[in-house]
Amino acid sequence: MFKINILSLGCAKNLVDSEVMTGLLREAGYTATDCVEEADILLVNTCGFINAAKEESVNAILEAAGYKKEGRCKALVVTGCLAQRYKDELLHEIPEIDGLVGTGELPRIARVVKEVLEGKRPTFVDSPSFIYNHEMPRVISTPSYTAYIKVAEGCDNRCAYCAIPMIRGTYRSRTIESIVSEARDLSGKGVKEINLIAQDITRYGLDLYGKHRLDELLIELAGLEKLSWIRLLYAYPTHFTDRLIDVIAGTDKICKYLDIPLQHADDVLLRSMNRRGTCRDILRLIERLRESIPGLALRSSFIVGFPGETEERFQTLVDFVKTVRFDRIGVFAYSPEEGTPAAAMPGQVPDEIKEERKDRLMRIQEEISLEKNRAKIGKIISVLIEGKDQTEQEIYFGRTEADAPEIDGAVLVKGCGLNPGDLVQVRVTHAYEHDLIGEVIR
Repeated sequence: MFKINILSLGCAKNLVDSEVMTGLLREAGYTATDCVEEADILLVNTCGFINAAKEESVNAILEAAGYKKEGRCKALVVTGCLAQRYKDELLHEIPEIDGLVGTGELPRIARVVKEVLEGKRPTFVDSPSFIYNHEMPRVISTPSYTAYIKVAEGCDNRCAYCAIPMIRGTYRSRTIESIVSEARDLSGKGVKEINLIAQDITRYGLDLYGKHRLDELLIELAGLEKLSWIRLLYAYPTHFTDRLIDVIAGTDKICKYLDIPLQHADDVLLRSMNRRGTCRDILRLIERLRESIPGLALRSSFIVGFPGETEERFQTLVDFVKTVRFDRIGVFAYSPEEGTPAAAMPGQVPDEIKEERKDRLMRIQEEISLEKNRAKIGKIISVLIEGKDQTEQEIYFGRTEADAPEIDGAVLVKGCGLNPGDLVQVRVTHAYEHDLIGEVIR
């Protein structure tokens, strides 16, 4: 019986793909192992979104290749975004790769591993059209109380800087029935928090049903008794409907948390990015969301150093962040991607300026986050316990509904007898830029 180790890089959407591949391989008779040294087959599920992610993926492949020379490893298989985008380059530059699988060919993974072990070098990379469903085997790798569900794959927005449509294909939604069936199965196994993910979750259903149906999906999911939290990740700003906002506001199980990647606030750059809407439209949406959903935590992401970003246009973004006062933001230095319109645009910004602007914007946000967190001192919040501190007795750590897993802050909790997955009431006693400290209320 051959053992396989899967290294999943990049985003949660890629993690779901890794979990599906693990299920398919286990169904085919292979055994998953977390120990690289024990693995007969190493599988690297790569990310190819920006330069830093591509470098990380290449380094991981090279490190895995070393185990073919020094360890037990008999085969190295590369999957995911980098495999989809740079098939020929990878096969030529890294001869240790024994098999290659693109983002649209995941169901072939067991066949690929079998052929690799037979001495072949299979390569399956085609136009992506695959999306998993509830009937496919999947081995959850997240803690037992939380899981991701991919509700759609691909993207139709065609932002000028983004290679995702080339890597993941056009937007395609799963059916409501498939998603609800998967969520019901997961909640029956102890999952309390479902994180719904897609490249553009607010578009959900438009391709399949001819209209936006995220609101209907949420109502169905909220009816699952054993679920406690339903979180939405990556909401495109122009696809919010009145009905969706009302459902989020009026449904207790839906986390009052939205991650809305806005990318910039200067209208000239938004047009260059091929983003829909203006800064004024964005401000109106944020005002509408905050008025309709009390206690809403807003997260966004921004790109600095996009071609044509002058100091004045960057200052527009700075002023916007100061005005809106997001709960969380992520800031990325623009990365030119081959084949995208932005890579050929004039006005490319030097790397050192990008990094300086990134640091400057993050420092501003840290001040805002600290002020917002200090305002929570003395308040009682719900915390999902994730584990126990190994150095301090009666100290646990967890998250609020305003904290997405692996992305946002944490809460250190003083208590006793707590277990991962417990939802407890905590009074906040201390606050920092990203994290809170509190004690359990009995």
